[in-house]
Amino acid sequence: MSDPGTGTTPGSTPIPNDVVDSSGNLAADAYKATAAQFAKDAGIAYRYGNAPAVNNTGIPTLATRPDQTMSYHAGTWQVGGPVLSEAGLYSTNQAHVGFVADNTAARVGVGDLQISAIDHNTFAQAPQLPWQEAAAWDGSAGRDNYNISTYKAAGQVTGEPVAVARCGGRTGFCATSLVAFQNGLIGTAGTNTANNRVSVKLPANKVPTGMAVTNTSEYALVTVWDTTALKGQVAVISLAGLCNNCDPYNPNGGNATGIRDTKYSAWYDWWHEWMGVYPGLPNMGNTAFMKVLGYIDLPGMNAPTEIAVTTGFDQFQTSLPEKNGEFMGQTYSPLTDAAKRASFSGSGSNANRYAKSGVAVVISKSEKKAAFIDLKPLFSYVNSVYFGTGPTEFTNLGQADNQWPYTFANKPQQTPTVITTVALDDRPTAVRTTLFGSVHRAWIATEAGSLRIYGLGNVPTGTTAADITEKSRVAIGKNPTSLAISKIDPDDTSFEPLNRQVLVASRGDRKVQWVRFAADGNSGSVVRELADSRIVDPISVEDADNFSNVGHVLTIADYTGKKVSNYRYGPVFFSDRGGSWTCQPPGGCPVQATGDVKIEFGGSYTMEGKPFQLRTANVP
Repeated sequence: MSDPGTGTTPGSTPIPNDVVDSSGNLAADAYKATAAQFAKDAGIAYRYGNAPAVNNTGIPTLATRPDQTMSYHAGTWQVGGPVLSEAGLYSTNQAHVGFVADNTAARVGVGDLQISAIDHNTFAQAPQLPWQEAAAWDGSAGRDNYNISTYKAAGQVTGEPVAVARCGGRTGFCATSLVAFQNGLIGTAGTNTANNRVSVKLPANKVPTGMAVTNTSEYALVTVWDTTALKGQVAVISLAGLCNNCDPYNPNGGNATGIRDTKYSAWYDWWHEWMGVYPGLPNMGNTAFMKVLGYIDLPGMNAPTEIAVTTGFDQFQTSLPEKNGEFMGQTYSPLTDAAKRASFSGSGSNANRYAKSGVAVVISKSEKKAAFIDLKPLFSYVNSVYFGTGPTEFTNLGQADNQWPYTFANKPQQTPTVITTVALDDRPTAVRTTLFGSVHRAWIATEAGSLRIYGLGNVPTGTTAADITEKSRVAIGKNPTSLAISKIDPDDTSFEPLNRQVLVASRGDRKVQWVRFAADGNSGSVVRELADSRIVDPISVEDADNFSNVGHVLTIADYTGKKVSNYRYGPVFFSDRGGSWTCQPPGGCPVQATGDVKIEFGGSYTMEGKPFQLRTANVP
């Protein structure tokens, strides 16, 4: 990659060469120059390559539907109707979108979009500003994420996001995203119902390049370039969830900082979250506490670009059957109660309700390597403090090395270790892992169009170097820049797509592909493709959650197209209500096919910049 592109954003300059030379040695000047531009056009080009040429010969223009006005609030809908007075089983998916802003003085580079909504007998499948924010105090109304706006107003960021991450998997978890910025700030990006604001700041020489969050929001892992030591690392950040707008240091509430808040709430029941602050334990994802525990060195890897992580732990394991499936946190708070703590150890009733190990996979595009990291030391140590028989030292919450959670400098035995580093024969461009189940795999996409399948052994009990072997490869489109977990499949309901199917954004070929894996996880094939003349530059893809209502919607961040677009690939099903309600089972509201293509265009939202990452989830 001798010329990854010219930056057009103010302050962005061309990167003259790769960060390694022809012999694979680090080129220090290029390394530092590239690190300074990760949030700009030139940095995006380094990470994701050049924009594809647009040639629509043979590419269809998929069917679409007209927008109709929602009479009960701002916004539009496209499927179903007529509008009924009853809201029904309302549900919505919302996204945090990271973009290179046209004007960083006007926009913070992180926006909110409603991806889909089922409401008053209608289905909204066009991405649009959230109607809940229509009366935003300053008129930004989702164009600027509110949390990020407060960080900017406080002088913490200038509006240059590098990565957006969220825990993944089950609907009802992962309430907020985390955003990493060029200057090293890591902060929460909330929604209208989950907007705790908390952040940490990495040292100036630690430049973030990618980020992942563990299955149930226990930890954030951030790949960094150390521009002083000229080496790659992973920052480990401990997370804790709490009720919305609650102070982790004061259960009684009180005065708060921020632009429009006057005080914190006293701790209360928020979706049955913990009534305490327990960093490193499963939570509902409304992060209220963060702490950098330390850094994992990556021997032989100086320029990590992306990261994925799995604990092999199913979020639904935290649900209590005797409490109608509610999250376990409130019921088992506080953990200072010896009986409650004991229930999580040995053969206790909650012994399988938290993660015990994990594997992170880090790729380096320039160095053509993948590093596999063992998280078991971290989980083992932290769990032993919470659920052991020793003192309840986890009540000494704070940011000092000797306060909970302890840093690696204070308790080095918890530091994760690199299991092995694998050399690749092509540049890796995207990485993803299975979430849970009996088969654990990592998927690494490479620039020329290959999806490599790697074994991870039994993640919940610990992965060894012998487990990490390449199983096979699947041919995919050129320059695949994004892998997304598949949430549902309309053609086959016999398998769990969360662990056996991924969506691939092939930037080079301007299409999205569904890759389905065999039951043993060792092989796969492309089972569906999306190509549409409207797609200009698909750099990232996400699949929307499906609650008791089903929508079958995917979302594309179109970088040079400067838009976010939705496509629907299956029927819409409203919860079974009968009577005058549309989109009812078993047929629902089908897709408008274009020839043999059973996918329709849902709509686009024009961004005030170039979107490159997005994370979606059902909003509580």
